[in-house]
Amino acid sequence: MPFTSAAWRPWVLLGVFSLTGFLINAATFNSLGVVLPKMVADEGWNWREAGEGFTLLGAACGFSSFAPAFLIRRAGVRVTLVLGAVVMAGGFAALALAHGLTPYFIGAALCGVGYQMMSLIPATHVLAAIFPHRARPFGIYFTACALGGVAGPWMAEAALTGFHDQWRLFWQILVLVSLALGLVSAALAGSRRWLAQASERTDREVAVEVAAPQRLGVYRTAVDWTVKQAVRTPQFYVLLAAYFGHLFVGVSVASLAVAHLTERHVAMTVAVAMLSVEALAQMVGRAIGGVVGERVEPRLLLIAALASLTVGAGALSIAHTYATMLVFAVGSGIGFGLTAFSVTMLLLNYFGRKHNLEIFSLTCLIGGVSALGSTIGGALRDASGGFSSTFEIYAGVIAVILLGAVLMRPPRMGGGPRSAPAVGQAGLAQDHA
Repeated sequence: MPFTSAAWRPWVLLGVFSLTGFLINAATFNSLGVVLPKMVADEGWNWREAGEGFTLLGAACGFSSFAPAFLIRRAGVRVTLVLGAVVMAGGFAALALAHGLTPYFIGAALCGVGYQMMSLIPATHVLAAIFPHRARPFGIYFTACALGGVAGPWMAEAALTGFHDQWRLFWQILVLVSLALGLVSAALAGSRRWLAQASERTDREVAVEVAAPQRLGVYRTAVDWTVKQAVRTPQFYVLLAAYFGHLFVGVSVASLAVAHLTERHVAMTVAVAMLSVEALAQMVGRAIGGVVGERVEPRLLLIAALASLTVGAGALSIAHTYATMLVFAVGSGIGFGLTAFSVTMLLLNYFGRKHNLEIFSLTCLIGGVSALGSTIGGALRDASGGFSSTFEIYAGVIAVILLGAVLMRPPRMGGGPRSAPAVGQAGLAQDHA
């Protein structure tokens, strides 16, 4: 059977995107949080300036989310992946050459843009198009990304130890890794024609299943909402807030947790270990979502995730014993990982696949705002002498978003019923009109 028509091709693509997500996640947010203290010491920056670089990484990741969506619609997934690899390599090169704040900021921004172009948006777009049952493949993909978070801090710590704190060499190696990874991903990704045919088959299967009564345990829309229709619903803004909140805390944890814990007299090795435990908990949270996401309403998973994230952020503010550090790591990790999974699933289940590329890209824009968490944390550290108040405030923010998720119900188009299984085929007809 030719590769282009093989039934197992979707699983090959899932493996490719999972590997890309693993390596990109390990090399950016999670590695920078470990390498950054060395860069700060060598270059003489303060923590506000260091936090601004991390903010640029997150802001570029968020504000550039429409770039891969535009490129995918115009030029296809393969072109997007290759350009993303070039941008990512340029970011790592700038970090390697950083002898001042300007190249550091440029490198962080380019890595943020490359992150979206190489990983998150192309992956969710393709996986939604080729899998009618999305919880398991999304769970595998997001779990692989979280596993990269587990490996990232240790990868950076091992490189710093092996290279005698020569962090520039670490970034130089990642230049080559990102280029190779982008070329392999692009070579194996589907053509525009194949992806269009696969998405048509997926839509037919989904329409039939939505019409079946046994599918009503987990809500799935029978029609495809446009972007304009989706953004008029309060549910979209609850999901947007949840995505904002998990990034707001997650970016701050990745950039500031090691510094916060070491300032509270926790050994560097233990602090790095807690960051890896937190990433391991992310992996567990996403794996749980992948296992139960087709049978348990993702809204309930989102509620559990936000509650866990609230507890984790609060525990980090006072963490110094093993018990409090484990509460932080497990709570924050499971909350972060399961929130990302739940929001992704709910956007598809509430608003459909046809316009999900644009709807999800619009949601990712909030990353540009949530990235301010690092700058706020760095500024509070410089003003107060510690990071504790930062994480106390962040726990309160997540608690407010949690209340919105508790009150949320599936959206209704035009005031109609929340579930309309009888029009499942109508939704398919709309997609092909």
